[in-house]
Amino acid sequence: MTLKTRYSEQIMPQLMQEFGYKNVMQVPKVTKVVVNIGAGEALQNPKSLDAAVRDLTTVTGQKPVITRAKKSIATFKVREGNAIGVKVTLRGQRMYDFLERLVRIALPRTRDFRGVPRDAFDGRGNYTLGLREQLIFPEIDYDKIDKVRGMEITIVTTANTDQEARRLLALMGMPFRQS
Repeated sequence: MTLKTRYSEQIMPQLMQEFGYKNVMQVPKVTKVVVNIGAGEALQNPKSLDAAVRDLTTVTGQKPVITRAKKSIATFKVREGNAIGVKVTLRGQRMYDFLERLVRIALPRTRDFRGVPRDAFDGRGNYTLGLREQLIFPEIDYDKIDKVRGMEITIVTTANTDQEARRLLALMGMPFRQS
């Protein structure tokens, strides 16, 4: 059973019962997942940006957008318009497929994994998770990477509170750390 069908058949009715929603449109759902790799080293080595694009395309199945600096910061030697990272916004079926791979395959492959932090919510029901290396995804070939890169995964939900969003993600299988 895919994550999308499990959401509509099992998770949605459970959330309606737990939080006392009267309408299915009130039930929180995941709207998009944004995967981001900051490539600050691209200022000295432009080829590292190409490798980050290749890694993100392999992991998400979608071509990333190159993010550029909005303003100049002299201490980091960054000028406005410099390419400083890549990002992908996943919606629909690709989003559900990525979430399922993240929860079931990638996160358990992390070294010394005890669960993801429970407090990484922003107060509006969105969750951001930082990964130290892209190698936890099985699609990445260890021999073809030039450098270990971290990435940031933001899961955007329609939940009004962090408690609702935490319960939604827990029901979807997100392995939260036991406190």
